[in-house]
Amino acid sequence: MKQTPTLLKQVLSTSVVFWFGMASMQVAAQTPTPALTPTVTLNAPAATSITTPAADALAENPYGLAALWAQGDWVAKTTLLLLLIMSLASWYVLISKLVAQNRMKTQTRAAEQTLANAKNLREGADALSPDSPYHVMMNGVLEDVRMHPSVASQVDLNTWAAQSIERTVGAVQSQSQNGLAVLATVGSTAPFVGLFGTVWGIYNALVKIGASGQASIDKVAGPVGEALIMTAIGLAVAVPAVLGYNWLVRRNKTNMDGVRNFGSNLHTTLLRLAEKTNSPSK
Repeated sequence: MKQTPTLLKQVLSTSVVFWFGMASMQVAAQTPTPALTPTVTLNAPAATSITTPAADALAENPYGLAALWAQGDWVAKTTLLLLLIMSLASWYVLISKLVAQNRMKTQTRAAEQTLANAKNLREGADALSPDSPYHVMMNGVLEDVRMHPSVASQVDLNTWAAQSIERTVGAVQSQSQNGLAVLATVGSTAPFVGLFGTVWGIYNALVKIGASGQASIDKVAGPVGEALIMTAIGLAVAVPAVLGYNWLVRRNKTNMDGVRNFGSNLHTTLLRLAEKTNSPSK
């Protein structure tokens, strides 16, 4: 019985220690821990490049004609120069022939009016411009008629005058076709010249790509696209030449119809005057 108080004291002391321990743990759990202050580093704003359409337009195009010229070898540059010369030649012929054909139309109208109003062939020939083919035709006919008596026994005046007019018409037709061969040549060969430049450019591009070891699409598209420009240039040179050739041939046909009509009228007038007088040049 004497041990009961001692046991009770031990139990009480143990309980107090336990509850004090629990209380201290709760206090420790409820005590706020100091928050970690994040370190914020203020970096200076990076300089942003503002691009505008004007600036983009001024930017160098790595896939344009300038790049093609700068990266091409002497074969590519020679091909480009050849296409340029062919284009200049075709446009020169086209413009010069248009001017000549318009002048021919004006001279045809003037010659028909002069022949209708002239009192005789000599007066009509002198009234025409010296550079007019109709002036040459009338002078040639008058000269052949003057020489006809020497061959009158073999050739009649009708055939003699017709031969003279046909010679002049043939000379005018031959002159009207000058330069058309240039347009035909350019129109038929320019696409193949451009194709040659494309093949050569693709070959060089593939050689460079193989040497660099980079076969991605961005490495292939640029050089191959530049090479294909050659074909586009060849077509751009050939198409105006072909269209111009066909147009000029059609206009030449119209002008030559006018020349032949004038020659027929001149022949009729010559025979009519020959019946009235012995010398149609008077």
